[in-house]
Amino acid sequence: MSNTRTYLDFERPLAELDGKIDDLKALNGPDGIDVTDEVARLEAKADKQLRAIYTKLDPWEKTKVARHPARPHFCDYISGLVTDFTDLAGDRKYGEDEALIGGPGKIRGQSVMIMGHEKGHDTDTRLQHNFGMANPEGYRKAVRLMDMAERFHLPVISLVDTAGAFPGRGAEERGQAEAIARSIDKGLSLKVPFISIIIGEGGSGGAVAIATANKVLMLEHSIYSVISPEGCASILWRDSERSKDAAKAMKITAKDLKQLGIVDDIIAEPLGGAHRDPQGMISAVGDTIIETLTALSGLDATTLVRSRQDKFLSIGRTLLD
Repeated sequence: MSNTRTYLDFERPLAELDGKIDDLKALNGPDGIDVTDEVARLEAKADKQLRAIYTKLDPWEKTKVARHPARPHFCDYISGLVTDFTDLAGDRKYGEDEALIGGPGKIRGQSVMIMGHEKGHDTDTRLQHNFGMANPEGYRKAVRLMDMAERFHLPVISLVDTAGAFPGRGAEERGQAEAIARSIDKGLSLKVPFISIIIGEGGSGGAVAIATANKVLMLEHSIYSVISPEGCASILWRDSERSKDAAKAMKITAKDLKQLGIVDDIIAEPLGGAHRDPQGMISAVGDTIIETLTALSGLDATTLVRSRQDKFLSIGRTLLD
């Protein structure tokens, strides 16, 4: 995980404060000036300013937070939360897709099948993982993992973080739409508990393909949408500069989607977003997974499938009403 401090445009006032704090800390020491009180004063001021900024984020600003380069990604959750993880490769039909990673492991002693999109943190890993945009092989691998989870009675956990399924010509020729549809269908018919968490971006069918779960949760500053705000603005107004308007109109935030009944609950993020306290965020996600699995553990296969299917069938009806 990258430790480089990156500021979003609306966080720029904080950059100056943090710079002053860092400079003062460098002066503090046995042979330097005691600036402890001044550092404490500036840190309190920075926390107050950070809180003021993050309590008033608009949907477009939340989109930027969801895409923050230092935000914990799937592999960070695996490293910080999952033990005995075995990465399973390939779809047994065409090849491997490193944009979607998954396999069996344990979360605090609970055996699970976990999968998710990996975007990468630097140029090399972003190219390796195709920026988290899965090909058909990735979604066929997801079906393979869900089949295996059923066979071994493992609950399925998916961590969603993608701008969307890869739209390249090769992906279309190899059946991207069919692969997504089969993954959605498998998720809806899965006979074990299924929990999906949007940890960053939830983009269109590429996200839904591994999110037809009993419980769909979102991190506080994540987004979930049928198309990116930029794409929506380009289509509706032929002007990508109206992305802010599109983000507001599409209701893509966790708060809006919970009110609409699209997601079940919201996982609070550390002050300033998950990128400011990755370990705290990973721990909170672990707590939520265990709590949710405990709540689902008493349900039999028939009830799990029926309640999951009813949940998704009711979404369209609720929105029409």
